[in-house]
Amino acid sequence: MATLHIDVVSAEESIFSGEAKFVVLPGESGELGIMPGHTPLISRIRPGTVKIVLADGSGEESIFVAGGILEVQPGGVTVLSDTAIRAADLDEAKALAAREQAEEALRNAKDKADIAVVEAELAMLAAQAAAARRLSQTRRH
Repeated sequence: MATLHIDVVSAEESIFSGEAKFVVLPGESGELGIMPGHTPLISRIRPGTVKIVLADGSGEESIFVAGGILEVQPGGVTVLSDTAIRAADLDEAKALAAREQAEEALRNAKDKADIAVVEAELAMLAAQAAAARRLSQTRRH
């Protein structure tokens, strides 16, 4: 069976490195599914969950990314993101609290550049909270 080598890297550390059957991630224009033999590709990705189906059949690995870059090459797939968090480490309450702080900062922002930065942070935090909520619902079922 053909597999893909997947690397998911944040600014701080390597989050995942291993073999997979396929990977699904939030592309700029919608969900992208990458399987062995995929055409080389470089694309931006938006905040959301990277789902990796492990090659050994042991299950899936889910990782929240705050956006970034996807590179697909014949030898593998690389996901580069400033922030990447294993789904098991996501905390919806913390993400919602950070979102409230960002909303307060938005209300106090005066400069257009500051507003744009806070709005981008709000979008990332909303996606992080949603990913944490979906994961917790999946665990309950």
